[in-house]
Amino acid sequence: MKKMNRGWPFSDENEMQEIKAVLESHTWWRGTGNKVKEFERCFANYHNVNYALGVSNGTHALEIALEVLGVMPGDEVIVPAFTFVATATAVLRRGAIPVFCDVDADTYCLMPESFNEKITNKTKAVIPVHMAGHLCDMEKISKVAMENNIRIIEDAAHAQGGEWNGKKVGFYSDIATFSFQNRKVMTCGEGGALITNSKELYDRAYLLHSVGRPPGDIIYEHLILGSNYRMSEFHAAILLCQLKRLANFTNLREKNAKKLNQYLEGIDGIVPQKFDEKCTRNTHYMYMFYYDKKYFGGMDKSEFIKEMNDLGIECHVPYPLVFNTTFFKKDTIFQNIYEYNNLIDKNFPNAAKISKEVVWIPHYELLCDDSRLKEITETILKIQSCNY
Repeated sequence: MKKMNRGWPFSDENEMQEIKAVLESHTWWRGTGNKVKEFERCFANYHNVNYALGVSNGTHALEIALEVLGVMPGDEVIVPAFTFVATATAVLRRGAIPVFCDVDADTYCLMPESFNEKITNKTKAVIPVHMAGHLCDMEKISKVAMENNIRIIEDAAHAQGGEWNGKKVGFYSDIATFSFQNRKVMTCGEGGALITNSKELYDRAYLLHSVGRPPGDIIYEHLILGSNYRMSEFHAAILLCQLKRLANFTNLREKNAKKLNQYLEGIDGIVPQKFDEKCTRNTHYMYMFYYDKKYFGGMDKSEFIKEMNDLGIECHVPYPLVFNTTFFKKDTIFQNIYEYNNLIDKNFPNAAKISKEVVWIPHYELLCDDSRLKEITETILKIQSCNY
């Protein structure tokens, strides 16, 4: 299989200058530096919220958000069955119970109706995941949450700068969390952030992420039990550059995703993720589509993916259903707190179909000109013609 990355992560002389500035400052941590603080201000402003906190990674951002919102052992947190495993394991790290719900078959995002069905008197929070950069229906989700006194954490690991009905990520929730891992649409290799409009939530998150120490502390005044989830000055320096080009890259991906949809429209057996018009800014972390092998001579999805990669188009399998991962199948603690036998694919038909049939192309394949989009289309047609 050919190794490809299409020039991602992208950087230029701006990252080099920012890193050099941090190196020469001899101030490499947030306690005495200014890059993390500057990034937090810019990231909050970009999302039209009052506060942002840079942290070590997106998983830690979720864990902090759950603790800040008072999720306790035994509480239930509703999460989509189709998502990256950290959405659910962050809940377990709090001693709480992840309760899985189904996702929309077209957009792959958490279904408000399924969320509503899963609510019990133990439900403390819900974590809608903006899958591949397509935002969940946050109006419906927030309505259900408000009616039932449920806190909302938006898992926006895929959706930096995304919008629902013209409102950016974070508008409808208590806290939104982000990842800046190597593949993300803006990256520093590893990193994360959370945003909120609540000073109370921000202040507590700050203490938690900095071993319980308040800003400016020089007397080791540990006010609460926390841990070290701090972001370094180097990571923030890179993210400042990444944020400046985020809007232009997002616009290009949006334009090209729509074009690619049109090109693939006539290919039997290929059905792209649908885009709800209320998702007014889709960051397209992944370009996802259903693959129906009967239109490719019965070629298994794994073989189709291998062929695509061998022919120069990077693509991958999607996430398994969370409860089908080895950890969830074997972990006795989880099985003791949940009726694991109820977690079967047929109870989550949309999520199961997506996990079984979808293929995804990384976002940087969309940072291209029209000839590359036609190459992707022609490659799929070539595989189909050779096998059907």
